Amino acid sequence: MKSSGSRRSIRLADLIHRELANLLLEEVQDPRLELVSLSGVKLNSDISIALVSFTVGGGAERRKQALDGLNKAKGFLRSGLAKRLNMRSLPDLRFAHDDFLEDMVYAKPDHPDS
Repeated sequence: MKSSGSRRSIRLADLIHRELANLLLEEVQDPRLELVSLSGVKLNSDISIALVSFTVGGGAERRKQALDGLNKAKGFLRSGLAKRLNMRSLPDLRFAHDDFLEDMVYAKPDHPDS
C-alpha cells in the first residue's frame, strides 16, 4: 500500500489513531480486544484505506484472536469514527499485527557482551 505523506493525510491518520484507541478503550466490549494497543495508522494515497497496526501480548494464537476481534468490530469502529469525526467518507479499516516491538525485544544483540 503506497502511503500518502501530505500534511492532511498525516493529521487524519493521527486523528483516526487517537479516536480508534478511544473507541477500543471506552466502547468495545469484546474480550479478545483486551490489552490490544494500536501502534499506528497509515493512509494510502487517496485516503480510501487505513492500515491500522496493533500490538498485543501473548503468542500467535492471541494475535489471531485479536485480529479476528478487530475485524469483527470493524463496522462498529467505522460507525463510531464517522460520528466522532463527522466525515462524509471514511477509509476502509484494515488491521495488521505490528511485529516491531517483538522484534526489538527478541532480537539478538549486534555486539556480544564481553
